[in-house]
Amino acid sequence: MGRVAGKIALVTGAARGLGEAIACMLAREGATVVLADLDEKAGKRIQRKIKAEGGNATFSLLDVTSEENWARCMAMINRRFGEFHILVNCAGINVGRSFPSDTTLSDWRRVISVNLDGTFLGTKHAVALMSKGTPVNGSIINISSVMGLVGFAGIGPYSASKGGVRLYSKSVAISCAEKMLNIRVNSVHPGFIETQLLRQGMKSIEDPVEAERIYNALQPVGHLGEPDDIAYGVLYLASDESKFVTGTELIIDGGYTAR
Repeated sequence: MGRVAGKIALVTGAARGLGEAIACMLAREGATVVLADLDEKAGKRIQRKIKAEGGNATFSLLDVTSEENWARCMAMINRRFGEFHILVNCAGINVGRSFPSDTTLSDWRRVISVNLDGTFLGTKHAVALMSKGTPVNGSIINISSVMGLVGFAGIGPYSASKGGVRLYSKSVAISCAEKMLNIRVNSVHPGFIETQLLRQGMKSIEDPVEAERIYNALQPVGHLGEPDDIAYGVLYLASDESKFVTGTELIIDGGYTAR
């Protein structure tokens, strides 16, 4: 028996990076995973990978900024499985670094729409469906960032969105607890993790060797994290092992925010 055996999980942004690692981890530990993403080709590749390893997964085309998409996805989960236990809001974007006076309103709105609105919509619809469970037993894990805890020059929209994810998670956790709903809500704050999104950011440094040195030096442990470092944290929050954990943040950053 796996740590989340028998549970139904939805992971957004599941076609690559942290979302892929989280989805595969939950599937290995016994969950049936709905892989939600806009990239159907990559998402179905992950679906085949999970099934080849003996897990259960299905793909759902999902634009996290669309409430209509969320309603359709939740209706599919309810119709197909009749219950819902785990939501991981992982889909997120950044638009590169810019000085505040150079940041466009369109870039600001795009980042906020995916990172914060997407988390709001997913959480809203997940709480509604999880509340119908008999018994109710839900865990919502919202992927924030260390940049939602501390400042970093040039990424104002991203930091604002991720800081919002952190406090929104706390508010929903308290709201559910006050109604005696067994739905826990927590945020996870990755540090610098070896993903495509991070590699894109590193391209702002022309010399790739120097970029590697600089980013490794940012970490007290001396190296970047791996996607599975985050996936193991999510697995804990998704499992019943964390039944007394809600409204908090799990920081997985190699010591970055300890300085």
